[in-house]
Amino acid sequence: MKTIKETQSLCPQCLKILPAEIFEDNNKVWIRKKCPQHGEFKDLYWGDYEMYLKATKFAHDGKNILNPNVKNEKIVCPKDCGLCKVHKSHTALGNVVVTNRCDLQCFYCFFYAKAMGYVYEPSLDQIRMMLRKMREERPVRCNAVQLTGGEPTMREDIVDIIKIAKEEGYDHVQLNTNGINISKNLQLTKDVRKAGINTIYLSFDGTTAKTNPKNHREMPKILENCRKANMGIVLVPTVINTVNDKDVGNILKFGIKNVDIVRGINYQPVSLVGRITKADRKRFRITIPDVVKKLEEQTNGMIVKDDWYPIPTVTSITHFVEALKGKPQYELTAHPVCGMATYIFLDGEKVIPLPRFVDVEGLMEYLDENANEINKGKSKAITSIKVLGKIGSFIDKSKQPKNLDLKNLLVNALVKHNYGALRIFHHKALFVGMMHFMDKFNYDIERVKKCCIHYAQPDGRIVPFCAFNVFPEWYRDAVQEKYSLSIPEWEKRTGKKLEHDLHKR
Repeated sequence: MKTIKETQSLCPQCLKILPAEIFEDNNKVWIRKKCPQHGEFKDLYWGDYEMYLKATKFAHDGKNILNPNVKNEKIVCPKDCGLCKVHKSHTALGNVVVTNRCDLQCFYCFFYAKAMGYVYEPSLDQIRMMLRKMREERPVRCNAVQLTGGEPTMREDIVDIIKIAKEEGYDHVQLNTNGINISKNLQLTKDVRKAGINTIYLSFDGTTAKTNPKNHREMPKILENCRKANMGIVLVPTVINTVNDKDVGNILKFGIKNVDIVRGINYQPVSLVGRITKADRKRFRITIPDVVKKLEEQTNGMIVKDDWYPIPTVTSITHFVEALKGKPQYELTAHPVCGMATYIFLDGEKVIPLPRFVDVEGLMEYLDENANEINKGKSKAITSIKVLGKIGSFIDKSKQPKNLDLKNLLVNALVKHNYGALRIFHHKALFVGMMHFMDKFNYDIERVKKCCIHYAQPDGRIVPFCAFNVFPEWYRDAVQEKYSLSIPEWEKRTGKKLEHDLHKR
């Protein structure tokens, strides 16, 4: 056993901020903290030490917020979120909760109306204000937003909400949904697509009725309606150990089979929020490396752990484009253990992950080197010509898929700033990602300071995901209840019954 680093965490019971130790034991990474009142807490942080070392090589602090909404002189993280001056990442993906109503009641869900005792549905003016707040962020405006819930399609005015997001300047608008209303209503699917939805972020926990009771029966119709509406899908499996972990390989194969409409798969190891026993924590806990290994085993090596890179790997691309353009650019500077990703391509029946034919680390180092040269005064034109000539050397053309010219796409995106090339890239590839949100047991304050997925609130604050959902008593519930109606009041005002929201098969 050896200590890796010291950090800060919180007591899962009293929320007192505590010193914490991240340490390696038996090739796994653990976090440990001790509360004077409630004793010691130890939990799995990352399931593979070697992968942890690879990921943390790419750690990178982002741009602090130049116009923080929280202006306290003395900031206590994560109690003073909003965003504050110590936050190290701009909002790469903003979230706006448009309702806490849902037609399902999943036991691991962060929240839903019946359990909370009130209905939260901000007005269109409040939604516009929240969207505008994130667009006003400096030095980088938020450019991508997810409309979420609850189930956002429960709102009869969801099309109006999407139009507001486009009016406020968002290029990418996605809808976080269980897809049930999408399956029932082709016109709704077409309407949200026409209004500006780029993709639906579709909850999809498995390929069988047992692993995916929420929408297994509806999936054929969801796919059919999305195809008819030309709507892209990102599959989002919440992975729970002993529940659906044996199905992660089949989920990948399902995505590949439907690659004409499935743009990506984003596995999410479960965040164990709420009351949970120590035994259940141990039984359900799964981390990113654990899912990566199961994918390798269940697909016979179709995708292996060397194919995965942490989110901040791509900051080198941002550095190079910033150097050429001379102004801050969109940057993914999440903590390196928050998420990993890869891209896979189909070459006939063959599946080829991008790192099999691209020297990812060599290319990123090369882009950083040239960004530094430009920043030191070297000619942008001369550097661009040099990069044009060199960039192909990081691509093994003999292993590259036959229908892909990656060099041309990279040159168009990086040097010519033709971002249509990125759209072409994403349509040729299947994105496969992992995102593990924290809970009170594995909480690392260093991680939340780098969070780049944020929630806008109707009180004007912008709160990182792993503060908003992990500490509902400070953020989500505390704020939303102020802007909500009691269930009886909502039912009286709307003439509806909340229980009628529930999907009945």
